[in-house]
Amino acid sequence: MTTFQPNIQLRAANLQDLSLLQHWDTQPHVWNSDPDDAWNWPEELLHYPEWREQLVAELDGRPIGFVQIIDPLLEESHYWGEVPANLRAIDIWIGEAEDLGKGYGTVMMKLALERCFAVPEVTAVLIDPLASNTQAIRFYERLGFEFVERRTFDEDDCAVYWMRRDVWTQKGDLINPQSNF
Repeated sequence: MTTFQPNIQLRAANLQDLSLLQHWDTQPHVWNSDPDDAWNWPEELLHYPEWREQLVAELDGRPIGFVQIIDPLLEESHYWGEVPANLRAIDIWIGEAEDLGKGYGTVMMKLALERCFAVPEVTAVLIDPLASNTQAIRFYERLGFEFVERRTFDEDDCAVYWMRRDVWTQKGDLINPQSNF
């Protein structure tokens, strides 16, 4: 039996993505996942620090989502506080509501995790969905993320999860793109 695998690629976000990213920020499902997060896209897209990758996910060349991978130890705002070395943190979303529930988020997350764990020193990957975002939490748990702690970032009540390298090594090839978000 052949499983459906959408043709999704991650590419570096750039200034040509500005209007699209600004549009996605106004979508209710994106906004509801982090209502206090104000991305200053004109500035962010021109800033390439060593500790961050900003990526657009494309399905057969059509932009469908966004992924940000950071090194939380080196990130300049110290959003994650004091963390050990060799971690990564991911922000991820699907841009348009009609692209939800098709397995795209699963493939995007798998590609992001592959990128993170391609660095041999990386021991785990962090995520911080809003504690109230039960749909996102179920999605992450299905992928193998494990609950770490409940934590307040700025004013957001979040559930911190991580994917440890040993879990990824065991589950990475088993992540099913049909476990939809």
